[in-house]
Amino acid sequence: MGERYNIHSQLEHLQSKYMGTGHSDTTKWEWLTNQHRDTMASFIGHYDLLNYLAVVENESKARLKFNYLKRMVQPCGPPPFKEDE
Repeated sequence: MGERYNIHSQLEHLQSKYMGTGHSDTTKWEWLTNQHRDTMASFIGHYDLLNYLAVVENESKARLKFNYLKRMVQPCGPPPFKEDE
């Protein structure tokens, strides 16, 4: 086979190509932040889901988009303090 069929090299390629796939140095906070941002982007990007959420929350679609975009800045709060810095 060759090096290109090695699962480790494929994983490294995916991690370099796509944001949020994680690596050995990814902290829990970084992983959760990526998950929350992906969720908010999905809510904004899927028109039917945004319509459903607007009806459920009794808000306009524009207000929901604004709120979701605002929540994408720091969805899990500020980063935790690192002792090694």
